[in-house]
Amino acid sequence: MRARLSDYVEAAGPEAIEQLQKLARPLAGRTVLHVNSTRIGGGVAEILARLVPLSEELGLKARWEVMEAPAEFYGVTKAFHNTLQGMPAPITQRQLDLYQQVNQENARRLQGVLSEADFVFIHDPQPAALLRFVPRRRGRWVWRCHIDISRPHRPAWKYIRETVSRYDASVYSLAAFAQPLPHPQYLIPPSIDPLSDKNIELPQEEIDAVAARHGLDPLRPVMLQVSRFDRFKDPVGVIRAYQIARRNVPIQLVLAGGTASDDPEGEVVYEEVREAAAGDPDVHLLLLPPDAHREINALQRRADLVLQKSLREGFGLTVTEALWKGKPVIGGEAGGIVLQVIDYHTGFLVRTPEGAAFRIRYLLNRPQTMATMSLKARRFVRENFLLTRHLEQYLTLMLALQHGATDRVEIA
Repeated sequence: MRARLSDYVEAAGPEAIEQLQKLARPLAGRTVLHVNSTRIGGGVAEILARLVPLSEELGLKARWEVMEAPAEFYGVTKAFHNTLQGMPAPITQRQLDLYQQVNQENARRLQGVLSEADFVFIHDPQPAALLRFVPRRRGRWVWRCHIDISRPHRPAWKYIRETVSRYDASVYSLAAFAQPLPHPQYLIPPSIDPLSDKNIELPQEEIDAVAARHGLDPLRPVMLQVSRFDRFKDPVGVIRAYQIARRNVPIQLVLAGGTASDDPEGEVVYEEVREAAAGDPDVHLLLLPPDAHREINALQRRADLVLQKSLREGFGLTVTEALWKGKPVIGGEAGGIVLQVIDYHTGFLVRTPEGAAFRIRYLLNRPQTMATMSLKARRFVRENFLLTRHLEQYLTLMLALQHGATDRVEIA
C-alpha cells in the first residue's frame, strides 16, 4: 500500500509536512519528469519509487521513465561510472557511438514528454545525452549527479561535460563533487524513506527467522556490509578487516550484495570476494534479489556493527539505513559517508582494513559507547536524511528555476 504524506508525520514531524505543502502550492499542475537507467536496484531507483508518488500527492504531475538499452550499453556506462570516479580506463569510439545512439533512440521514444515537461531531472551519466536530441524543449533541465566526480579521469569528464554544461542546473550530493559548469549548481544529499520495507520496524520474530535462515549464530556479534559487489565498495578489504578483528573478538561477517541491471561487473567482483573468503563458514556471502528489502532490513537490525568501507562513494544510503536503525557504522572516508559518520558520535571513519579492525574491536568491547551512539545515529538521520527533507529541497530547486534570477521568492 502506497504511503501518503500524512503517514510521515510521526517520523518527520508535522512541521516538515506543512512545509512541503506550502512549497508545492506555487508548483501545482507543473509536469516533472525523472529519467534514470534502471527501475530496480540501487539507491536512485529506491528514492524515485517513493519521491514521485509523493510529488503527485502534492499536486505536481510527476512521472518516472527508465532507459531502454541493450546490455552492451550498460558496459559502456559502467566504464563512464568508473572513470568519472577516478579510475583511468580507455573508452573507445565504438562505445561512445553506442552511448549516443541509445540516448538518441530513447529521446525519440520519449520525445513528447521530454519536450513538454516543465522540469526534467536526468539522473547520472547514462541518460545525460538525451538533452542533445531534444532541441525543442519547453522546460528546465537538471542533471542530477549521484556519483563522486571530485577527481574524475579528465578525458571522460571532458566528454560528459560537453553535454551537461548545456543543462539549466546540476545537483550533487556533496560540495566536493561539483565541477565548474556554466549554470547554477545545488547540493541535495539523498535520503531514505522511513516507511519503506527496508526501513520500517520489524517484529523480532522476523529478524530472528532471517538470521537463522542464513545460518547466523545468535550468540555471537554480527558485522554487516550491504552493497553491490563493486570494487569501489572494497568488499575484499572488509573481509581482511574481519580476519584481523576475529583474532580478538568472536565475530561473524555478512556481505549482502544486491544486483542491478545497469552493473555488469557484479558477478566478476563476487567471484573475487568468494575467493578472498576462502571458505570460512563465518563469512556469509549473500546474493540477494533487488526486491529483498525486508530481508536487508532484518539483517541490518540483527547486525551489531555495520560497515561501508567504500574507497569511493556517491553518498552511501546503506549507511543512512543502518544509522536509522541505531547501528554504529564504520565507514570509509569517502563521498557522502563523511557527512553521516561522525567519529565517536555515529561511528568511525577509517581508511584501511587495519583501521576498520581496530574500530570493530573498540566498539564491541564498549557496549555503553555503542548504546549512546545508537541514540545519536537515529536522531541524526531524522534531522537530516529523511525523504521529506529531500522532497522539500527538490521543490525549492524547482521554485528557484521557475523564478529565474529573482533574488527572493515569497511563499504564501
